[in-house]
Order: sequence, then C-alpha cells, then structure tokens
Amino acid sequence: MNRPAKPAAASAASEGGAVPSLSAFRRIVVKVGSALLVDSARGALRHAWLAALAEDVAQLTREGKEVLVVSSGAIALGRNVLKLPRRPLKLEESQAAAAVGQIALARAWSEALAHEGVAAGQILITLGDTEERRRYLNARSTLAKLLELKVVPVINENDTVATSEIRYGDNDRLAARVAGMASADLLVLLSDIDGLYTAPPNDNPDAQFLPVVPRISAEIEAMAGGAGTELSRGGMKTKIEAGKIATTAGAHMVIASGKVKNPLRAIQDGARCTWFLAPANPVASRKRWIAGSLEPRGVLHLDAGAVAALRRGSSLLPAGVKKVEGEFTRGDAVLLRGPDGAEIGRGLVAYDHDYAERIRGRSSDEIATITGFEGRAAMVHRDDLVLAGG
Repeated sequence: MNRPAKPAAASAASEGGAVPSLSAFRRIVVKVGSALLVDSARGALRHAWLAALAEDVAQLTREGKEVLVVSSGAIALGRNVLKLPRRPLKLEESQAAAAVGQIALARAWSEALAHEGVAAGQILITLGDTEERRRYLNARSTLAKLLELKVVPVINENDTVATSEIRYGDNDRLAARVAGMASADLLVLLSDIDGLYTAPPNDNPDAQFLPVVPRISAEIEAMAGGAGTELSRGGMKTKIEAGKIATTAGAHMVIASGKVKNPLRAIQDGARCTWFLAPANPVASRKRWIAGSLEPRGVLHLDAGAVAALRRGSSLLPAGVKKVEGEFTRGDAVLLRGPDGAEIGRGLVAYDHDYAERIRGRSSDEIATITGFEGRAAMVHRDDLVLAGG
C-alpha cells in the first residue's frame, strides 16, 4: 500500500531546523507527569525510575547546568494513601489527596536527589503566582536564589488551595510559565508518548512523526489529540499550548518519552523526540518584552557616571539616581534618562516609588539602614534592563 503524501506542516516541521543538543542549554526545566511517576495499578511511586531520573538531573548539574523540576503526582499518591475511589474526584477530595500526597512527593524527590548529592527545594505555585506581578517577582527571586545556591527547585501546582477558577489544571502549561519566569532556555516535557505525530499514532497507523517544529502554526495545533491517561490531566493539546508559551518566552521545548530509564540521558544520546524551536533566546525575548510591551510607570533621572556604567553592562545602583518621578511599584517598567533628559533605556525597577525616593543617591550598603530591610543592591538589575538603541 502506498503511503499518503506528507502534510505540508509535516514537511515544514521535518525540514525546518537542526535538532539541538541537550548539552547546549544553560537552564533546563523538566516536567514529569503523574503517569510516569506513579504506578497506576498500585498507586505507588516508581522509585527505580525516579532514582534514574535523579541520576540524569545530577549529571546535568555536574556539567554546570541549572535544572528545575515541575512534578505532578501529589494527587495520585495521596488518593492511594486515602484509598479514594477510582473515579473523578470532587474538588475537596482532590485537595485532601494533594495535601497528603505532596508530603510523599516532596520526600521522594528530596531523597532521590540527595542520594546523588544534590539538594532539593519545594515550591508550590498557583495560577495567580504567575499572573499577579508582585507574587510573580517574589517567586522568580526565590527560584533565582535556589539556583544560585545549587539547589534543584521541585515545583508543583498548589492543589490544596487552588480551585477550578484559579488553577492551571495541568502541569504542562505550569512548566512553560515556570520556564518563562526562570528565564530557562529549554523546557523538557517527559511524556508517555515520544513526540508529536500528524495524528494520534494509536488510532492512525499512517501517522507521521515530526522531529522538529520550527513554528507552532494552526496546522500544528490541529494535530493535537485529546486527554491524557487516567492519572494525567494533560494531553497533546496542553503540550502544544505549553510550547506556545515557552517558545514565545525564548525557550526551546522538547517532548520526549519518559517510559525509559534515564530519559534525559536518552534525549542526549539521540532518542526520538520532538523539538519545538524558539525564535530567540530568553534574554532577547525578555529584553524585547521590556522594551516594547510594557507601559512605563515612572522615570529615573541618572547622573553621568551611572549612564557610563550602564553602557559598560552594569546594573543601575541607587547612587547613580538623581531624581525619581511617577507612582510605581516593584516590578513596574520605568524610563531611564541621562543628565540631558535623553532616554537612556528602560527597565524593571526593584523598589516601590517611596523606597526608590529614599535610597536614590545613596550607597547600596546603606539600603538596609534606610529601609529597615535587606533590599536588592541594584535599583534596576542589568537582566531587567534594555538600553535605547540596544
């Protein structure tokens, strides 16, 4: 029987770019689904599989990579402990299962990573934490500090408090938001399928595998199937949506099979998987967002020394700020102007207006004395800054 012609999207996907290497990335978010972590028949953790994945994570950290984990499994583990019926759970049952299962999940990750000499830290996030500006900044700062301290953050949605109106409902999109929040350059979705096909492969023997997706078009979106397994809330549809979030933020994404032991090593060794390519790196994407997508809420007037330091690649310190204008809060965009009033650039300010006014012109060493708390040394960090014309 002759095989059907390859769809246009399949041709574009397979010919649109080279397959990246895992070793090329600096900061990697790895999403693990319930169906991989929990044995559906017994409701028990797959300890051997988790141990092998922890080996992979530890190896990446030894190579100088920074790894964050977004892990499902709390509800699946908790419902087994509580002996809840094998039917869709009511909201309060899910929250109770999450409360019990989250303890077991955190312990399992902590022990598995500790066995490899790596410390783990638990972070529970809701939808609001990635959408409300101040909470987003607090979560971002915590992630940055954990990575600086060589800790692997293990992140899950806070199912004990999230309701249907304020929750993700799947960890694929949560992982994509975390990738953007952490300025990761790669998101790995470990799944019970090894990548994207032109149609669900279990239903269509002629479905063709797509190794590379340069751009998520409407045709690519149409290839997504339905819901996932019994334990998983996600499916290919949510993975494609995660891909749109991640690649827009500048992170490549890869969907790969997690059914094998050492799945990250398998990706590195060339196992079949689908790569979704980002048009720009996270830093470039973030700078473009700051430069063109945010309405400035205030102005910081700088002295000549601060302007020169910014052009050398430094952060903006309070000592270089001569005047503060506007009513802004931490995380808002502000304009930066030089002594002649010309716009030097813009960035995300690290202090509310009142505190910025109090510490302007002062040494960073004086911040704690002036404000009463240990604040950030920079008024605008260089990672949150884009210069005019740059």
